[in-house]
Amino acid sequence: MRIGCPREIKNREYRVGLTPESAKELVRHGHEVWIESGAGLGIGASDAEYMAGGATITEGPTPIFAECDMVVKVKEPQAEERAQLREGQILYTYLHLAPDPVQTADLVKSGVTAIAYETVTGPGGTLPLLKPMSQVAGRMSIHAGANALEKVHGGRGVLIGGVPGVMPANVLIIGGGVVGFNAAQMSAGMGGQTTILDRDPEVLERVGTFFESRATTRFSNEANLLDSIRQADLVIGAVLIPGAAAPRLVTREMLKEMKPGAVLVDVAIDQGGCFETSKPTTHDEPTYIVDDIVHYCVANMPGAVARTSTYALNNVTLPHALRIADMGWGEAMRQDAHLANGLNVHQGRVTYPAVARELGYDLLDIAEALS
Repeated sequence: MRIGCPREIKNREYRVGLTPESAKELVRHGHEVWIESGAGLGIGASDAEYMAGGATITEGPTPIFAECDMVVKVKEPQAEERAQLREGQILYTYLHLAPDPVQTADLVKSGVTAIAYETVTGPGGTLPLLKPMSQVAGRMSIHAGANALEKVHGGRGVLIGGVPGVMPANVLIIGGGVVGFNAAQMSAGMGGQTTILDRDPEVLERVGTFFESRATTRFSNEANLLDSIRQADLVIGAVLIPGAAAPRLVTREMLKEMKPGAVLVDVAIDQGGCFETSKPTTHDEPTYIVDDIVHYCVANMPGAVARTSTYALNNVTLPHALRIADMGWGEAMRQDAHLANGLNVHQGRVTYPAVARELGYDLLDIAEALS
């Protein structure tokens, strides 16, 4: 199979779909690998490193979209990339389609077979291809929030850990999954007064046992959420419904109950965001203010720590990429139901239930697609 990896073109996106080591492994399996010139510079990988592993370097992305059987990326294809996708081609990347009707329509129109990292499952309903980026984003959310809390950025002027004789920041984390757990680790480690809200008793027990007195857990209902919001200096939105749009848990009306200069960090922005007032931002202009509340809603947070993120991502995406390349996407999915859950669009049809439901498409059952 001929596998192509273009340079990412989303704002301030420095990650790359394949590391030199991953490209070399695909070549070792007998496949051709085409890398757009400069694609790896954001992680410190030169064209020469890719070539040393047997990859071919292309000038620009056009040859990759025109001639490769599978395109491997990190972020969802941008409009100019979607225009180059073609019927029968495999797209393997993060997609986050439920809150993105324009991208979904373009992928349906293209006839591409689109496999989304974020809906590939693992044992026990885990999301192993999403997990490393959730870990990165969760940890980064506290860094980003701490920065936004500084007075020069519009925040309350509060230090997360406080100092002797001065209270630390009150940090509220909505959601105790991978993002929330990692955010809580950073917040508690920095000395923040940390509270985690979740609706799952098992999650509350797990995080409560882990953090003991270093963090407080509360059951997530409207009363507890509102009470916690009123006390918070920093709120981390870390709620995920796999493949679906995130629930809008914090309304604009609730902002009036918050301390002026408090900060909201919406890690769920890729799935539409879990604050009513959220809108995607970029690393160039990461924050905006609504009703005296600072919002940080960068849609590709892990891109800022591109080397760490790329290698963590490739650790989990490469094994599936090898199986797809070695067997073809259909046989690979017939042998692995977890990979089959990653199929979101195929030959002009939506194949992921949550996306079809959110955007009003007729669902093509994955079993039918594989037949």
